[in-house]
Amino acid sequence: MVDRDAEALRAAVDRIRSQVPDARVDSLSGDVTQPAHAQAAVAMTIEVYGALNILVNNAAMRNVDAIAEADLARWEKVLATNVLGALNFCKAALPALRATGNGSVVNVSSAWTQRSRKSFGAYDASKAGLIALTRTLAAEEAEHRIRVNAVCPGSTLTPFTISRWATRGRSEQDLRHEEKSDCLLRRWAEPHEIAYPILWLASDEASYITGAVLMADAGQSIA
Repeated sequence: MVDRDAEALRAAVDRIRSQVPDARVDSLSGDVTQPAHAQAAVAMTIEVYGALNILVNNAAMRNVDAIAEADLARWEKVLATNVLGALNFCKAALPALRATGNGSVVNVSSAWTQRSRKSFGAYDASKAGLIALTRTLAAEEAEHRIRVNAVCPGSTLTPFTISRWATRGRSEQDLRHEEKSDCLLRRWAEPHEIAYPILWLASDEASYITGAVLMADAGQSIA
């Protein structure tokens, strides 16, 4: 696990270890926008586990600006994390993934690549770029038996989401009991409902799937 927030990273590792006592979890505090940090993460993984079989690119950030008022520096920061961060880790990981003969990369995009909304141009454009990166890398790495796929989550009750809505006077229970109008299942996703599709695409159960974009969005993209 890699995150630039060392405190949050430690908390996540501790939470996993408490819930799964025999889990092997290692972490590295680093910034995905820095190629050297990606290389360090790969090197640490190989040192600890002997190989690198799976890469999941999940780091993301967003800013809220209408395109007419877009600030170039703010856009660059989003693109650096959401697109170039994934590029840094893919590039650093490819030699190790090739060596396994069955490597797998899963990029976490967004259901909002399929629908329009105001003020999230930088985030949505970056997540659309991640889909293009996924398909291109799938084509380039097929000869090395590396599969590359993307998952597009819909609205998910992550700690970030809960804290963001709390500032607007909406509690976690409010969100859990509301009927969402923007997806077919009319509710928020739980984090594990996004984790399972990622795990499946990363696993050998999806051995004949590459270049795919899996919508884990309760039908949000067609609602």
